[in-house]
Parts: sequence; C-alpha cells; structure tokens
Amino acid sequence: QVQLVESGGGSVQAGGSLRLSCAASGSIYYMGWFRQAPGKEREGVAGTYRGGVRTYYADSVKGRFIIARDNAKNTLDLQMNSLTPDDTGVYYCAAGEYTAHSYLLAESTYKYWGQGTQVTVSS
Repeated sequence: QVQLVESGGGSVQAGGSLRLSCAASGSIYYMGWFRQAPGKEREGVAGTYRGGVRTYYADSVKGRFIIARDNAKNTLDLQMNSLTPDDTGVYYCAAGEYTAHSYLLAESTYKYWGQGTQVTVSS
C-alpha cells in the first residue's frame, strides 16, 4: 500500500505559475498527475516512469508543465507555468505498479491516488 500526499495548490492569476508536490510513502514504478475540472471527467496531465527520464504530457499542457521525479525522496513535482483558467481543477497525484503496455495518461495504469489539491486560475 502506497500513500500519496499532494501539496502546493492554490489560486493564481492567468499567466502565473504554481508548483505541486506529491510525497509517496514508498517507491513505485509509475507516477503521474491527473486533474478534474468542474463538471468534467478526470484527465491525465503528465506521467513518468521510475527512472524519471521518460515523461509524457497531455497536449493541452505540453511546453507549459514540467513533471519531475526524485526517487531518493519518493516525490513527484509538477511545475505549472503560463497557467490559464482552463487549468483550473482538482489535481491528483497517482502511482502504480509496473504492467506491460501501460499508458501513463490513463487512469487504469494507477492503483494509488492522493486526496487532491485545488488549483484555481483566474482571468
């Protein structure tokens, strides 16, 4: 059982930046960030493997968000830049064990979920 705790959410004006952090209680193969906007389904934002070198991003955040993993500390960060109101939502950290042919932006890849942290971007 892996527990995930997110931090770093808050409110910011459009064009601003926020950094989210996720602390995991143990080492795990896949880690990623998801978000859920009001009235919408949860969607994958970014994900990475244990090595942290290979990263995947949703098209909507490419070039603006950076995911970074520290395996020594079992942490996962999400640096969010050039934020827009469309980035508003609850952001969740997720973690999962290795399975073949996993897609890092799919919920089915992940077994463990954090409680979520609110990000609000105002225009």
